[in-house]
Amino acid sequence: MQVILIQDVDNLGGKNELVTVKNGYARNYLIPQKFAIEANPSNLKQLQEHLKVKAKKEAAMLAEINKVIAVLKEGAVKIGAKTGTTGKIFGSVTSLQISRAIRDQKGYEIDRKRITILDDVKELGTYKASIDFGSGHNTELEFEVVSE
Repeated sequence: MQVILIQDVDNLGGKNELVTVKNGYARNYLIPQKFAIEANPSNLKQLQEHLKVKAKKEAAMLAEINKVIAVLKEGAVKIGAKTGTTGKIFGSVTSLQISRAIRDQKGYEIDRKRITILDDVKELGTYKASIDFGSGHNTELEFEVVSE
């Protein structure tokens, strides 16, 4: 019997997946527990429409991510920091400061939890950070620490 999974089921499949199972397993467990629905023509058509809408949303999101990556690669983001006479920073640059600098200078809001600073920033200069957009899309951002 073919069923469409409504949610992830261990050792069987993921949400919105069409799977073949034994009749008793489907009728006595999957369907009553609302883990799956029967794969009749009406439900299959709904599944195809749902997958088509999901693919369209993913394509739009991918285009937006590529646009943001292109803007971030255009130039370095400048971050001001208080420094001593030798050029050492009081404290350190954080991902929150980088996130705010991107918002102010590039116009994009990026969550600070997605930013990973690759080097230990203790002096003035140019450094790199990695930004993870999820689903395998990430980029490196160059930022420059300048004295305030």
